[in-house]
Amino acid sequence: MLTNTKQSLENFRKYVSSQARRNLTRLDKNNSKGIYKRLDGVLNVSPNLLKLSWDLGYGTFQDLGVKGANPSKVSPNAKITGQQAPNSPYKFGSGSASGKWGQFVNSLEKWAKKRNLRFRDKKGRYVKGNYKSIAYVTASNIYNRGIKPSLFFTKPFEQAYKNLPDQLIEAYGLDVEEFLKFTLNKK
Repeated sequence: MLTNTKQSLENFRKYVSSQARRNLTRLDKNNSKGIYKRLDGVLNVSPNLLKLSWDLGYGTFQDLGVKGANPSKVSPNAKITGQQAPNSPYKFGSGSASGKWGQFVNSLEKWAKKRNLRFRDKKGRYVKGNYKSIAYVTASNIYNRGIKPSLFFTKPFEQAYKNLPDQLIEAYGLDVEEFLKFTLNKK
């Protein structure tokens, strides 16, 4: 039962997921493929409930951004200063950060290696493989300034949601019509 309604929600899920993946790639935020793989969404169907959900994990922070802990404490050589996500519900330094800093730096070190980011010396030559230093500088900058919101998921979700109520009403109406035909034919 409710096959049309279920199909309408399934189409909504597929559209949002595909557009979010496209945005993630276009915005160059698909480095490790971790967020990309989580974008399927899940449609749970039970006799009295249809539930559609996405678990973005870390992708939530990439989507909505994160406020910096101290935007005024940015390197004097930084080209961009100030708060990256002033309206985000998330903020660096608001949770229990014990033991997390090392993980954060290590993940940025892997990111720097993957992108082959290196410092240059005074003559403009690349300094050989000092990825840990790049990771510390980057981690400090991100922690203090925050993460700028990308809205890679929010935009396609909101766009598709505008049409969803009409589609659901139509699909549910078809399901009710089919149910009534079925019940009346039984009698």
